[in-house]
Amino acid sequence: MHKSQAGALAAVAALDEPTRRRLYEYVARQPEPVSRDDVAAALSVPRATVAFHLDRLVDERLLVVVGHERRSGRSGPGAGRPAKLYRRSDRHVSVSLPERQYELAGELLAAAVEEADETGGAPREILGRRAREHGVRLAAGAPDVVATLEENGFEPRAEGGEVLLGNCPFHRLARTHTQLVCEMNLGLLEGMLEGAGDHHLRARLDPRPGLCCVRLAPA
Repeated sequence: MHKSQAGALAAVAALDEPTRRRLYEYVARQPEPVSRDDVAAALSVPRATVAFHLDRLVDERLLVVVGHERRSGRSGPGAGRPAKLYRRSDRHVSVSLPERQYELAGELLAAAVEEADETGGAPREILGRRAREHGVRLAAGAPDVVATLEENGFEPRAEGGEVLLGNCPFHRLARTHTQLVCEMNLGLLEGMLEGAGDHHLRARLDPRPGLCCVRLAPA
């Protein structure tokens, strides 16, 4: 499982606690950052409980502390500690099992269209190149290409000298735009092989039921 996917699962699990979810939803709806006292008063939850849950949400990067403020209006000795102010973070959490990476597909496709519009190049060729370049970056410094495939949700498994991929992170797109997405996927995996420095395997298009459309065969 990709590390970001594992982190997303942890964040979703944090919101499974009913009181914590209520606190998160309250903070998310406020136009301005709020303090623990604000939340406690609004939801009739003990302040100590509010503090515990808000800081847990900060640990999961669902909320952020944006500053401190003395709500008493006083300063100096005896004025008390400044109150933490919380707001919803900019983090986007999405969980999919099996793992899907539609955001990556969207980024690659959008970048290819923009470059084609600027340069007059062929969008498909640009998409393949950009996918390959991204694959190189993903696998750079990896111990082997299988580790990179595993990390990015392809569910690789060795079979007869080949590496078959049990999951396509772009499954729904590949069903409706098969040739385009499979070519993008091929470029991505070719880049992973290059980035990992693996010259013993070659990425090939070979759609099979229940598998990714690309397999890695001996070069």
